[in-house]
This record gives sequence, C-alpha cells and structure tokens, in this order.
Amino acid sequence: MSTEQQRGGIDVDAGIRTLLLLMPRVVGRAKRLRVPEELREFALAPRHLSLLAILVFEGPKAVNDLAARLEVAPTTVSLMVSELSRDGLLERTADDRDRRRKIVGIAAAHTDSVNEWLGGSVRAWRRVLEPLTPEQRQLFVDTFRAFEAELAAEHPQ
Repeated sequence: MSTEQQRGGIDVDAGIRTLLLLMPRVVGRAKRLRVPEELREFALAPRHLSLLAILVFEGPKAVNDLAARLEVAPTTVSLMVSELSRDGLLERTADDRDRRRKIVGIAAAHTDSVNEWLGGSVRAWRRVLEPLTPEQRQLFVDTFRAFEAELAAEHPQ
C-alpha cells in the first residue's frame, strides 16, 4: 500500500479488493492455530474458542458475564461450561462475595497451554489496536461487526 493510500484513504472498490485478499489469509491463519497436544483430548469446537479467549483475556468470570461477552444466552454458556468442567478444562469456584454464585476459570493444569494457544491473538490485536485513537478503534470494531451482520443476513443458517 502506498503512503498516499495510508494517509488519504482508498476508494470502496480498492478497499473491497484488499479485504477480499486479506480475509481468507486471516481465516486460514486462524484455522492453522494448532491446538496444543495436551488440549486435543477436549474436542474443542469454535464456540469453545471464544469462551476460552475471553477467559484468557479477562480472567475468571461468572456465567452471566461470559454470556454477555459472548452475546449468547446464559444457558448456552452454562452448557459449554458444564461440558468443559466435566472434562477438567474449566473449573468453577464460589464467588468470595456471593457464595451462591460460581466463577468460571481455566483449570490451573491447563492455563499455560490455553494461554500459549490463544494468547498470540490477544497480543496481535493489542499491537494493532493500541496505536489507534479510541474513535478509530470503535470505527474498526463497528465496521467488523457490521460486516459479520451483513454476512449473516446474506447467508442465514
């Protein structure tokens, strides 16, 4: 990309062309993130990836907080947490402030493996987003969210 394009922007068609080339590469790289050997026994699906990524990035959370972050129903998160807790990948502990409430975290035995596996994405996003202004970050996130919504509308499940 030329310096002029970086400073002055590009037209819509040039942006689309660039993104059409970039998106398959990004998706391909994400798919090639090898699950560490010690995590392969858990048969992790893409839905688990988002849950684990939030726990890596933000630390242990209550089910309702995870549901809000994942933009899904708490029952969906409860099912995932139950499945991964039963297998030993996640652990539930009582909240110190409200003993009835459970906090979900990555089991100590698997923290390093999950961090190694997913931490690179967190670090890459941080390096890309930190130089931007808050407004630029918001525009990027809003645009990416709108793109996902348009794809969903074009190809409903």
